[in-house]
Amino acid sequence: MADSPRAKLRELLVQRYGQLKTLLSRKLGSPDLAGDALQDTWLRLENTENIEPVRNPGAYLYRMAYHAAIDKQRAEDRRLSVGEIETMLDLVSPEPGPAQIAEANSDLNELARVLEQMPQRRRDILLAVRLDGLAQREVAERFGISLRLVELELKRAQEFCADQMER
Repeated sequence: MADSPRAKLRELLVQRYGQLKTLLSRKLGSPDLAGDALQDTWLRLENTENIEPVRNPGAYLYRMAYHAAIDKQRAEDRRLSVGEIETMLDLVSPEPGPAQIAEANSDLNELARVLEQMPQRRRDILLAVRLDGLAQREVAERFGISLRLVELELKRAQEFCADQMER
């Protein structure tokens, strides 16, 4: 099946590669882009199952390569350059700014004030579970109280903090 339209187009692409590259280079302003477009044209011919007979195969190959180059340029235009990416990364600082630090310090001072208003055992249970990361069962054993009482005290402590911090 060497006489198929696809085989004829591939053969013509090989024969006129230099001429097509010259024409495309002039039109596109880049020999590299022209070469990439012709490579894409070859791949499209390889991956296309049925190609109908073409009246003017040279013009068909030229248009196919030209459109491949335009598609490639459009795809490149959508991508950010390295410089643009670096600029965007510089815009977002991973470190908190002065306003964020001041707000966090204020929140921390407020939480410390709220914790001081809480009964000692309730505060100790809350800190053991939330700050030290102890399991509730461990806290119950440490304080010599039931697991249910630890759960209840923890719930009351969290509700108290939430209520006080909202004010």
